[in-house]
Amino acid sequence: MNGLRACLLSGGASRRMGRDKALLPHPAGGTWLEFSLGRLAALPVPITLLSHHRAHRDLAARHRDGLGDPIELLEEPAPRQGPLLALQRLMDHHPDQRLLLCPVDMPWLETAALEALVAAADRAAATAPDIIHLAHDGQRLQPLLGIYPARAGLRRGLAAFTAAGGRRLQDWLQEVEAVDVLLPAGGLRNANRPDDATGLWP
Repeated sequence: MNGLRACLLSGGASRRMGRDKALLPHPAGGTWLEFSLGRLAALPVPITLLSHHRAHRDLAARHRDGLGDPIELLEEPAPRQGPLLALQRLMDHHPDQRLLLCPVDMPWLETAALEALVAAADRAAATAPDIIHLAHDGQRLQPLLGIYPARAGLRRGLAAFTAAGGRRLQDWLQEVEAVDVLLPAGGLRNANRPDDATGLWP
């Protein structure tokens, strides 16, 4: 896992859910945010939380990363226009590291899936260091769960794409080399609406 950093995205507005998803209670204890941090902390890697919500950063400040160190807390500045700009900020902040991007709204995510994703990326790192590895549930790509190498060429390409007005992560991924990593579908479900979170309400 050399050079790997886990980055949790927790800056969404949660409009479709009607409540702040990150602060929803999780059946495993704590909140969805704490559940996600716990899954990432099971890996021996540093963790960065990117969010403009002060409550998220305050909550994460009580936790430790996979190395036992304080979690790095980054405030997401305006304009907040989706995950692509968030990824760009993370890549610029941590150049040349491999970023394990993870969303806060995968409340069924298993550590085994993270380990499988990391293992696939590790196998390719020596010979193909610029390749992005993305989670796939067997039916669709889940690009918010992936390993993005913050190497110079990818950073330049991403900067040019967003400078030209690009804002969709899926559109940028059409311009770069990425491979799918098939993972168990159950753990990759997103919970965006109340109906999606059946079984996760208090």
